[in-house]
Amino acid sequence: MDMLACSDFAVFADTPNFIALVAITLGCSVGVVAIIGGTIGGIMRTRAKETTKRELAAYVAEGTLDPDKAIAMLNAGMKKWETPDLGRHG
Repeated sequence: MDMLACSDFAVFADTPNFIALVAITLGCSVGVVAIIGGTIGGIMRTRAKETTKRELAAYVAEGTLDPDKAIAMLNAGMKKWETPDLGRHG
């Protein structure tokens, strides 16, 4: 039974469609892995930002951090168009 399967595969591997099938399969696999990796990376970045916001809010609530400094820390490293309006006055 194994010889028959090997023989069929050898015949299929000799066809011109084999290379195309392998290329398409590998290309799709790389694409799926990239999409999954990007999604996981985005989730981790969002989770880290939310944790930072929560921690800064706790420091502001207990009075050890000035609210304006907390806003400046949240906006640090962000592009101008990404910064949300976090209640700045004036």
